[in-house]
Amino acid sequence: MYTFNPGPSAVYPAVRQYLTDAFDEGWLSAGHRSEKVIGLVRQAVTDLKTKLNVPQDYTVLFTGSATECWEILAQSLTPRRSFHLYNGDFGEKWYKYAKALRPASTGQSFGLDELPDIASLPFAADDTDLVCITQNETSTATQLREGFILNLYNRLGGALLAVDATSSLAGLNLKYIKADVWFGSVQKCFGLPAGLGVMILSPRAVALAKTVNDRAHYNALPAMLSQMLNYQTNYTPNVLDIYLLSRVLADREPIKAVHQHLVDRAEKLYAFFEQATPLSPLVHNYETRSTTVIGLRGDAALIDEIKTKAKEAGLQLGSGYGPLKNTTIRIANFPAVPDAAMEALVQFFVKEYPG
Repeated sequence: MYTFNPGPSAVYPAVRQYLTDAFDEGWLSAGHRSEKVIGLVRQAVTDLKTKLNVPQDYTVLFTGSATECWEILAQSLTPRRSFHLYNGDFGEKWYKYAKALRPASTGQSFGLDELPDIASLPFAADDTDLVCITQNETSTATQLREGFILNLYNRLGGALLAVDATSSLAGLNLKYIKADVWFGSVQKCFGLPAGLGVMILSPRAVALAKTVNDRAHYNALPAMLSQMLNYQTNYTPNVLDIYLLSRVLADREPIKAVHQHLVDRAEKLYAFFEQATPLSPLVHNYETRSTTVIGLRGDAALIDEIKTKAKEAGLQLGSGYGPLKNTTIRIANFPAVPDAAMEALVQFFVKEYPG
């Protein structure tokens, strides 16, 4: 069965062999302070920077998940307050979680087809530590593109820009120099099993973490940064997922090629669903619709029927999320989803819903 779930999502078929190799090579019981694992972490960081075009002076850290990064950022980079811009459940949850830890934090929501006016955003750069956005909002199939992020970055003043890129990291050719913190999890565009988060910090973010000097929490940035100087973590990491990450990155094309392939595939899917099916794209504005998560809208009864028929045809479609759960379908356009799956999806609609 092909799965189009936007997370946990399809894994690369080669992961099956990687898992066997990991067992045979002793990675499942390797000591995380051993030279063997230190070498693995070093290689994984090198592969990630090379294949994703991450600047060499940016620091890569490993966490348990992307959502753990919300906590780390609030504790270690937000001595006063953060400002959150969101248009879906994950961005809003990040805001609520940050506000629970830093009550002075504020947020502003915006619509699915809307690009906020950056000049009028209600935050003051002189008393805001962190401005937080979700580059690709998985719940609403929306996206903030490169130009918007650049313009926002230019307005920051002394604040840092943090980007949740959970469903675009390793899928899109992100411009890392235009933000200070990027993070995501491996169960989406990396094509791996869940259980590992990746955080990428700019030199400005590292400097602020050292200034704030959070020592009150176990996974505080100063401790994580100190350990990563020796390619170690301050906890027992998910060695298996780090091994799989290194293997996948070594075998993948550079991010520019991956990005273009996903863009081309997304354009074809959007064009198809705009013309030939009873469903319509959830997001109408080209500038705000996601490349990596295709959102489709329909009435609840139709959505349920389509999902049932698709499953019988060997296609597992992603359900909607939150308030959109019963009236939308989400299609993961992630690198590990093969072109054959996308063709099977199109042929399913051609057959079941002609005209």
